[in-house]
Amino acid sequence: MANRIAEEKIEQIRQTVDIVEVIGDFVQLKKQGRNYFGLCPFHGENSPSFSVSPDKQIFHCFGCGAGGNVFTFLMELEGISFQEAAIKLASKVNIDLDIQFASMPNEKKISKELQAFHDAHELLRKFYHHLLVNTNEGQHALEYLLGRGFTKESIQKFQIGYSLNSWDFVYKFLTKRDFSPEWMEKAGLIIKREKDGTYFDRFRDRIMFPIFDRQGNTIAFSGRTMGDDTPKYLNSPETAIFNKSKILYNYHQAKPTIKKLQTAVLFEGFADVIAADRAGVENGIATMGTALTDEHIALLRQSAGSVTICYDSDNAGIEAAFRAGNHLLEAGFQIKVAVMPDGLDPDEYIKQHGSERFRNEVIGASLTWMAFKFLYFRRGKNLQNEGDRLSYIEQIIKEISKLTKAVERDHYLRQLAGEFSLSLDALRDQQKQIYFAEKRKDNRNVHSNNKPIIIPKQSVDLKPAFHTAERCLIAHMLKSRDVAYKVQDSLQGSTFNVDEHQAIMTYLLGFYEEHLQPDSSAFLSYIQDDNLRRMVANIEMMSINDELSDQELSDYLKQVLNHKKLLKIKEKEAELKEAERQSDFSKAAAIGIEIYQLRKSL
Repeated sequence: MANRIAEEKIEQIRQTVDIVEVIGDFVQLKKQGRNYFGLCPFHGENSPSFSVSPDKQIFHCFGCGAGGNVFTFLMELEGISFQEAAIKLASKVNIDLDIQFASMPNEKKISKELQAFHDAHELLRKFYHHLLVNTNEGQHALEYLLGRGFTKESIQKFQIGYSLNSWDFVYKFLTKRDFSPEWMEKAGLIIKREKDGTYFDRFRDRIMFPIFDRQGNTIAFSGRTMGDDTPKYLNSPETAIFNKSKILYNYHQAKPTIKKLQTAVLFEGFADVIAADRAGVENGIATMGTALTDEHIALLRQSAGSVTICYDSDNAGIEAAFRAGNHLLEAGFQIKVAVMPDGLDPDEYIKQHGSERFRNEVIGASLTWMAFKFLYFRRGKNLQNEGDRLSYIEQIIKEISKLTKAVERDHYLRQLAGEFSLSLDALRDQQKQIYFAEKRKDNRNVHSNNKPIIIPKQSVDLKPAFHTAERCLIAHMLKSRDVAYKVQDSLQGSTFNVDEHQAIMTYLLGFYEEHLQPDSSAFLSYIQDDNLRRMVANIEMMSINDELSDQELSDYLKQVLNHKKLLKIKEKEAELKEAERQSDFSKAAAIGIEIYQLRKSL
């Protein structure tokens, strides 16, 4: 196991790190009152229910129940151990932990293999780049790139390189440096021949574009041929460190600009990203040859509230833009679409028309999502034909009906009326008919096909009075050491009715034996159970009075203790019925007196 990190070092990290700053690297947060809110990174949602408290240095999601401190946030988000989270945080605030780590045998093997994957990719990235910019062997590749409009600044920024025209140079290069061939095959850098078990290089005589993860580590390559070889682009296979559905090209470099502008520009490929960056669009990112995934969207939500889609203007590009836009819209993004003219891609447009026109007349003139739909649904239709024209108008009215703002609906209905010389009143009438028809259809769908009506959990999750009283008591105990001991004494040897509440109280009393002052974040680290940790984070977010008055304390305790008496009364009532059934009237009378005394004590 790893050496234990000293408790004072953990405390130093906790006191130094700001949870809002750490979570802000992963979640786009906005301040509301004393807390910050954003979209939860642990489950899909469109309305922010994820809250971060800078005062208490904790987080809690009211949607999925996730909660904890800065350590547990990293542990849950990245699937790492407490020690790994502590190391990351210590590095962030330059705290020297002054320890050496030794892993368990299995852990060591796994981490060594993955570390070798990273190290080999980093080594090759530097080597490929060196070959391109500093050697005679790479001169023809450099001239090829410069001839295609690449600048030396872009080549440096994106660490573009060149792979030698050799079958086994990389294999020899890596094995000489003690990299295992078996591991390098798994990393996708070399390929094993089935016939004789020997190895050869995956990339040969290609322009090499390194692929980086969100932290800026090299995890894969894409090699572009300079001739007629196929495929035109040869990509690394998916590996333990490279998953296309989770990677957005250039995200690690674009993130600061995306956060500053609150907007990302989504391109189809990395060549477009590089060309756009050269033209001054520094918030460009691209998927790696896949459709936009939930993982991509979760990554984008950390930094942006809106996305401008800039795909090719051919039929495939428009279809892909429509799918991506709908996916982003469902996730709560504001969408715009930059339409490329004349069938050009961004790289070709910039070469023909220049950077300024690309920034102003393509990206700057992006269409709203509804305006893009006007273009999308008229494709393949002959609007001179009455049938096509009516079909198109009805489709557009249906899309306008989905808009939530009356001003937007009015704007686009007027645009439609003007284009086809139609009565605005008639369009409004038809829009209302379509709107209410869709509403009726939605209502039927909710109640038909045995589909359950889904009611938000919090609206029906009403707890009994004793349950709420126990939560309120715990909330006050978390704020005050004195209140915690006062509640313990007032319970007179009794316990909370909810087992989890009693467990939290036991943890808290133990915590106060070691800590003189309340500390929400430290207490969450003290608790060993994930479920209890989440419950505490939830209770911490409750709104309670600053001080617990004697009357309020008495009322809460009454609810807690009375519930036990009510349970006892039910138990005695069952005994009374059994005694009466057996005609044991003397026993029944004695039980009746007990019930009377219990009710009286309520």
